[in-house]
Amino acid sequence: MNFKIRDAITANMTNNSAEEVRNVVEDAIKRGEEHLLPGLGVFFENLWQHASEQEKENITNELASTFSAS
Repeated sequence: MNFKIRDAITANMTNNSAEEVRNVVEDAIKRGEEHLLPGLGVFFENLWQHASEQEKENITNELASTFSAS
């Protein structure tokens, strides 16, 4: 079987409202199931590809802050 996760996620999320997207993200995080991580990775990949340089800087700064040792 030649399953392409990017294509499947994109097809499932196309034309979803912001609320629907949020629900999908929150549900995936709440479940905590490892097999859902690639789908969240597809979300991040698409966000990154469509972000401006300023948005990318903001994202990376936020991630660095989130993962910094407290």
